Parts: sequence; C-alpha cells; structure tokens
Amino acid sequence: MLRSTQIFSAGHWPKSGRRATVTLAHHDRHRRRIRLTADDGTAFLLDLAEATVLRHGDGLKLEEGGYIEVQAAPEPLVEVRAGTPQLLARLAWHLGNRHLPAEIHADRILIRDDHVIVDMLKGLGAEVRHTEAPFDPEGGAYGQHNHDPSHPYGLGSRYGKQPHSHDHAHGHGHHHHHGDDDHHH
Repeated sequence: MLRSTQIFSAGHWPKSGRRATVTLAHHDRHRRRIRLTADDGTAFLLDLAEATVLRHGDGLKLEEGGYIEVQAAPEPLVEVRAGTPQLLARLAWHLGNRHLPAEIHADRILIRDDHVIVDMLKGLGAEVRHTEAPFDPEGGAYGQHNHDPSHPYGLGSRYGKQPHSHDHAHGHGHHHHHGDDDHHH
C-alpha cells in the first residue's frame, strides 16, 4: 500500500506531482495514522508523527513518489455577515469566546449550523444564511499543529511543540516575524 509520512502546505509542493486527490469533510481532517482512499480509488496509508490538521490544498507526499492533494468537502454551513467591520469583529469575538470552529474572511465568517449560536448571532445584529461550502476553520490554540515554515502564515514548525495562542488570521499588510525565540505567551 502507498504510504505518506509528510505534508506540504498548499502552494509549497509541485502540482505537477499530483497523482490523485482525497476529499474529506472537516471532522475527517485532523489525523495522525489512518487508511484513506483517494477519489480515484487509490488506497494509501497516512502515517504522521503526530495528529495534524489537513488543510484544503495540502499535498500528502507519497514515499513512492508524487503527492495526494487534500480537498475540503462541501458541507452544510452558516454564513455570517455584518453591516460593519466592527460588528463582524464583535461576532468573531463571541464565536471565539465559545471555542467554535470558524473560518474567518474579510467580509464573512463560516460556522457549522447550531440554532442556539445562530439565534445568538441574529440577536447581536448578524445577517445569517445557510450555505454549502468546504470548511477550513482557523487552527486555533488547541494543539492542531499545522505550522510549517512554508505555510502561508509562516508560524514556526508544523511539528513544533510550542503552545499556540496566537491567531493565524493576521490579515493583509500585517507581517509578523515568529522566530524561535520570540514566542511570548
């Protein structure tokens, strides 16, 4: 059976080396060791040093050569929008305060459907609508080691053991250097 022991972040592996894709829902993308079947039927073993969040566009490097590309499966979500950037930021704070997985964009937030949370958001002035989309939420501070030097946000080693309390959504125009010695928590 084919075997993958390394992950490369989206944009940091050669697309010309793609042998297949594997489409997984969000709850199936936090893995360490599992047998998977690619979309074309190719079976392979994912065998990582520790549980890692697989993100849309990541390349799983096969020991035999080539890559399997991770695709985020569309799933039922709620799209949260706000009339002002300040309100959107407030809504993001309320979601973060409840430790809910959330995918943050400049103009919207995607979350899983939860009628209690949706009612709370509406009460705060949010515009919400049901949608179906791939879900690729923020990594957060809960041991989801998805930080390699080639990751678009460049936040230390993907397999590092340092605590992760910083947010990955730095936005455009904000450049932060995170060297080995400047993780002040």
